[in-house]
Amino acid sequence: MHDADMRPPRPAFQGMLSAGDAPADPSRRRLLAGAGAAAVAVLPGQAYAWQPAAAYPDPAIQVLDPAFEPYRLFNAGVERIATGMRWAEGPVWFGDGRFLLWSDIPNNRIMKWEEETGAVSEFRKPSNYANGNTRDRQGRLVTCEHLTRRVTRTEYDGSVTVLMDNYQGKPLNSPNDVVCHSDGSIWFSDPPFGIGGNYEGRKATAELPHTVYRIDAASGKGEAMITDLKGANGLCFAPDGSQLYVVEGRATPNRLIHAYEVADGGAGLGNRRVFLDAQGGTIDGMRCDADGNLWCGWGMGEDKDGVMVVSPQGKRLGHIHLPERCANLCFGGAQHNRLFMASSHSIYALYVSTQGAAAG
Repeated sequence: MHDADMRPPRPAFQGMLSAGDAPADPSRRRLLAGAGAAAVAVLPGQAYAWQPAAAYPDPAIQVLDPAFEPYRLFNAGVERIATGMRWAEGPVWFGDGRFLLWSDIPNNRIMKWEEETGAVSEFRKPSNYANGNTRDRQGRLVTCEHLTRRVTRTEYDGSVTVLMDNYQGKPLNSPNDVVCHSDGSIWFSDPPFGIGGNYEGRKATAELPHTVYRIDAASGKGEAMITDLKGANGLCFAPDGSQLYVVEGRATPNRLIHAYEVADGGAGLGNRRVFLDAQGGTIDGMRCDADGNLWCGWGMGEDKDGVMVVSPQGKRLGHIHLPERCANLCFGGAQHNRLFMASSHSIYALYVSTQGAAAG
């Protein structure tokens, strides 16, 4: 997502646009239409029985602190809008096309859900075992690929441009999560999760440390920004772009979220602090709302799976309980107030009383 005050004059691909603002350029319409139009079966999800709440308020939405009350709609409940995936990840909202994309990593495909009709289809297959997705400042799809160990950009005409596939002559590990800063730079994490076996990529030996990289918008040059975290995973910028949140997925004894000061107008990082200790929970992807609260994919295990909402001060405010572990999420919908949660086999959605931050 992007800072509202830095959007280009014709924001045809911004996530908060309605269907009436879809671009007139035919090549851009081709990108919005996606690569695959064939509908796929939406399976009943037998492994994880789920039923919508019978009454409001939905008991799956747990208030941990009174400060969460303003963000909960008493008459909105968790909905399951798609299921049948092996491992859902990397959701990204296209408001100008009124659809959601996400990765189904082991099935080697990117999926698409249409808001108007509820139709689910394959957007891209094969996807090179795609994981994280975002949109750049021009609204183009940016994707992390495990199989090819690269970060790509899908152009308006559907062609694919490689943004980065190596660093100092060595292949990347398996790009995981990706976000865009308001200066146009693209930041991504590169742990070895996708090369650990042959399920979400292909087994290979890591030649680089677990790293967070920055791709400069003007030069296209990639630079290693963080190299000392174990299993750098989910990324998110604060709404004003002044902080970068990074999940350390293999920290011991507990998984952590670190907060870094963003320096040099978005080109550097300053002081680091531990923002949140998961205390036995598992953190994956995350996004900020307009007030700076972090909405974090959370697990794993009974009473843990779902989304944890954390204040800018690091206090747990609320917990959206799901029957499956949430790997990643994003805000979308016509008013950018619908939370989409990629959770193991399924995609869940919930209307909330806030909007997603423009940045990160």
